[in-house]
Amino acid sequence: MTHPYRSSLLPLLAALTCAVAVAPSQAERADRSKPFNVVADQSTADLAKQVMVLTGGVTITKGTMVIKADRVELREQPDGYRTAVAIGTAARPATFRQKRDGVDEYIDGRAERLEYDDRADLIRFVNNAIVRRLRGTAVGDEITGNLITYDNTNELFNVTGAPNVAATAGSGNDSGKGSGDGRVRAVLTPREGTAAAAEAASAASSAAPALKPSPTLGDRP
Repeated sequence: MTHPYRSSLLPLLAALTCAVAVAPSQAERADRSKPFNVVADQSTADLAKQVMVLTGGVTITKGTMVIKADRVELREQPDGYRTAVAIGTAARPATFRQKRDGVDEYIDGRAERLEYDDRADLIRFVNNAIVRRLRGTAVGDEITGNLITYDNTNELFNVTGAPNVAATAGSGNDSGKGSGDGRVRAVLTPREGTAAAAEAASAASSAAPALKPSPTLGDRP
């Protein structure tokens, strides 16, 4: 089942209920006009087909956007825009990170395969996908699914869960990759600056017991 939602109002929660039409809080606007910068251990290029294959510790940056993977296939389309397919594994997934515009927040995700479309400013996280919204270094929200599509421009997510792994076992169908029962899952926190966020922060600080020095600790043999 597919769940569309926007992250600018009650981030990620709308994925579990309905589509929310609000003014989006965009990813870093300047990134779209920035060039691709590529670092890798090895590369091969087919100039006729406008394809570059990069392997070994590949890092691609475009402004604040960073994609890392063991292997990346980079193509230039006839209109000059590029697509990138980043390949990882379950043990070493491909990763994505990009700053949100105007706030100290990042979209951070990983999956076995990432597919980035420069023209549409769209990225797909395929197989064992996890996407988080980070506030500084703290995790604000987290979603998991078999396929997560992220529209950078509008911050619109589309999340699809995998089929039940147990139901497809032994059938030769590889589409059952995913975790648990294959359902879309989300961990949600209140939006920063709201009364709910302040209450949650206060409750978390009061729940943590204060550390007390022990005057006898140093006397133990």
